[in-house]
Amino acid sequence: MSTNGAAVLPPDIRELYPFESHYLQVSGGHRMHYLDEGSGPPLLMLHGNPTWSFYYRQLVQGLRDRYRCIVPDHIGCGLSDKPQQWSYRIADHAANIATLIERLDLRDATLVVHDWGGPIGYLAALRSSERFRRFVVFNSAVFLLPLPKLLTLLRLPLYGPLVVRGLNGFLRTGLATSIANPARFTRAVRAGYLFPYDSWAHRVAILRFVQEIPLEAKHPNRRLMDELDGRLSTLSSRPHLVMWGLQDRVFHRGFLEGWRQRFPAAEIHAFEDASHWVVDEVPERIVALMREFLARD
Repeated sequence: MSTNGAAVLPPDIRELYPFESHYLQVSGGHRMHYLDEGSGPPLLMLHGNPTWSFYYRQLVQGLRDRYRCIVPDHIGCGLSDKPQQWSYRIADHAANIATLIERLDLRDATLVVHDWGGPIGYLAALRSSERFRRFVVFNSAVFLLPLPKLLTLLRLPLYGPLVVRGLNGFLRTGLATSIANPARFTRAVRAGYLFPYDSWAHRVAILRFVQEIPLEAKHPNRRLMDELDGRLSTLSSRPHLVMWGLQDRVFHRGFLEGWRQRFPAAEIHAFEDASHWVVDEVPERIVALMREFLARD
């Protein structure tokens, strides 16, 4: 594939991801790829790191009969442009999503988030909260809690780029060790996740997302996350559905409790047989729960 986002998917991946591509020009003149499938009330689904819109493929296929499923790839990810000099700051990713929301004029929307999609999506939604009616959350965080110390190794100047960009270790290790239901991850599924990240240049966003984790006390995103956490109460009256893979090694049960504390009226479902890749591990249960949740007034 090329760095400008143009891609021809191999047949085995296309079979799993049989969608039409759309593109939107965002900050810096870069093209952001997104899916726009189905019709009805919009569902805006935001992925995290190190995935792409491929992560939501089964939700799109299971919900597009009644809903409009809009699934972007963040800049540097999936089939979007992968500029080497872009900022890759979380606030700038959120600004791109805000642009998408405005350009598509999304209203009565449901925000669906996973991993970094959480802070990116909630930052964007808070810019125009009147456009959002409901929220669906998979293993993610929009507040600060301790994270595994192992992540600090990937921040080391030489080690991090070598492992993440050189060896694609962050994604390959996640696919190899962070899955509770490995039978779901066939060779074609693994190939789908790996496809957009086939070179040093194409893995720029994966490393930058790791560097955006506010582990250090003086990291600039600490203030951003604290401010975001302080604004969550403005959304406390909106319906929330939280679905969680309990075998997640990064977003542990403490994060699930954090969502419960901030949104005490949220409907919560925890899956003992799923991990961080929860959407790909128990998709049938998730689609059924989302259909029920979205059908309510």
